Amino acid sequence: MNREDFPMLDDSIIYFDNGATTLKPKQVIDAMNKYYLKHSSNIHRGDYDAAVTTNNAYDAVRDIVAGFVHCKSREVIYTSGATMSINLVVFGYMKKHLKKGDVVLLNKAEHASNVLPWMKLQEEIGFEIQYIPLSEDYEVLYENVVNCVYSKTKVISLAHVSNVIGDVRDISKIGKFCREHGIIFHVDGAQSVPHMPVNFQESYMDFLSFSGHKMVGPTGVGILIGREELLEEMEPLCYGGGMNAFFEEDSTYELKSIPVRFEAGTPPIAEVIGLGEAISYLQKIGMDKIHQYEKELKQYFLSKVKDIPNIIVYNKNINSGIVSFNIDGVFAQDSSVYLNHYHICVRAGNHCAKLLKDVLPVKNTVRVSFYFYNTKEEIDSLIEALKNSKDIFKVVL
Repeated sequence: MNREDFPMLDDSIIYFDNGATTLKPKQVIDAMNKYYLKHSSNIHRGDYDAAVTTNNAYDAVRDIVAGFVHCKSREVIYTSGATMSINLVVFGYMKKHLKKGDVVLLNKAEHASNVLPWMKLQEEIGFEIQYIPLSEDYEVLYENVVNCVYSKTKVISLAHVSNVIGDVRDISKIGKFCREHGIIFHVDGAQSVPHMPVNFQESYMDFLSFSGHKMVGPTGVGILIGREELLEEMEPLCYGGGMNAFFEEDSTYELKSIPVRFEAGTPPIAEVIGLGEAISYLQKIGMDKIHQYEKELKQYFLSKVKDIPNIIVYNKNINSGIVSFNIDGVFAQDSSVYLNHYHICVRAGNHCAKLLKDVLPVKNTVRVSFYFYNTKEEIDSLIEALKNSKDIFKVVL
């Protein structure tokens, strides 16, 4: 659907790497170009017409984001991406609230961005990281989460949808449990917010992180949502212009109110405007419609690939738009190079989930991740290429 809006699809490629980043529609590109061509200016620093136009366009996006994920506008912080959002949670909030002996719960299917910041803070404070065991299908199940919680558990941080297995975690149920037991609950929404309805308030989240470039928006911009009362306690990681009310020679200073105090310096203005346009674009399609269509594409792929004997699918029982597989006996990167011969774009490797090798029987996989502009005809082309994979080394070498 909406394929005509994506200029890159005119180049006869089949793009199945949406988990890494998505293509950009003309509407998003045009919105960003309009800023550069018609009212390029800084924000909240000028009183001339172009600056006022920019201010209005930039500030309106906060309300768009708030309506999209169901939070307050004051709870929306612009960041450079989900990685920076998670670092702000870890070093801006949790650094003040964790102590030696506390426990942070993660799992081994998490992306590096939701593991390494916790490991770094662990070095400084001395709390313990524990890992929620995965099910036989490599899922994070509610029962396994609850069974890992005890009196020292202070934080649960996990992806809503994992980026390799693609399992959809029961965020609302886990969030309610966390709220009832005084546990801080952070959700990495990088793989869910672009693909399905997400409700910050109803899911009892304390923090939610996501990126623009995975939801037909630009690179270099992301969002952190935090409960207002928690943001009031959070420390900025960056200090400078735009986030202070005043500072004096005697080193006294006052910061602006949330969320602006976390947005020092000139922000990614065009990117924020582009993100707002991307969200509006997705809303016109409908997030429920996108989610159902992706699941339909995956089931179609599985129905076709099951007849190819040398294809091993690792997450066939998972109901999302992500498929991780290998061609038996073939290194994942070789498979990716082979598929590129047919102009099919996929991701190969460990997908930044470097702990998953402790659970999954292989270290590297080929990942196909669908989005609403993909088609069953494109899947047919992928299936044909996989059927011909017995000749893979004639192509790769």
